[in-house]
Amino acid sequence: MRLFTVDAFTDTPFCGNPAGVCILERALSNKDYLKIAQEVNLSETAFVVPKGETFLLRWFTPKNEVDLCGHATLATAKILFDKLQMPNKVLEFETKSGILKVEKKDTVLQMNFPLGQLKPLQESDVILEKFLNEKPLSINVDKDWCVLELADEDHVKNFKPDFSLLRSHHKKIVVITAKSKQEHHDFVSRVFGPAIGIDEDPVTGSAHCYLASFWAGKLNKSTLVGYQASKRGGVVHYEITDNQRVLLRGDCVIMSEMLIDWSF
Repeated sequence: MRLFTVDAFTDTPFCGNPAGVCILERALSNKDYLKIAQEVNLSETAFVVPKGETFLLRWFTPKNEVDLCGHATLATAKILFDKLQMPNKVLEFETKSGILKVEKKDTVLQMNFPLGQLKPLQESDVILEKFLNEKPLSINVDKDWCVLELADEDHVKNFKPDFSLLRSHHKKIVVITAKSKQEHHDFVSRVFGPAIGIDEDPVTGSAHCYLASFWAGKLNKSTLVGYQASKRGGVVHYEITDNQRVLLRGDCVIMSEMLIDWSF
């Protein structure tokens, strides 16, 4: 097997979101996937197995498998295009979230992902208000996700989270977001997931499936640019299509290739 680390959603080393990418000749057991993910010890490690003209793709955190991961998918495509010299301009992955496609477009990669759909909550949430130290403009949810709209971009950027409060909340991933005051970004965000072993994720492709839908509705725009204001930071470009899909565009930097002396 070949094991890489890749910084995704950036064109600068040590920025964006680092992911592990493990290229396999055959599928492994869930136990082995988890062992490797724990050894790599990044927020997600992608495991790729060729299947004819397509690829099987799964993602694991050091604690468990996840159904969708944007930055590790982007990192995987970068390795397949640049290191394995895949001739096709479009890669197709079979995943737990259905068929995902990544296209090489000039200097960036474009992912075709399902558009997230959020439901607004009308009632207040004591834990979340205590977490924010204010009442959010809106609370929007789907499955394990919770997106909180704040009034001010600076609050998002300067916010100091209390992760112990989030661990007591029933939603596993909490996103805070606000409209950007910068003309080159439409909105800013940060993503917290202590319940899944990630206190703060640097740049989160799956979160932006929800953020694209949320801000497209508020701003009446189908093409947007989001900035995830973590310490590492990252930019995601979006375009919402007519068939309830979102095109996420970004670049990656390949940071390392590891020599594997062990086998399964």
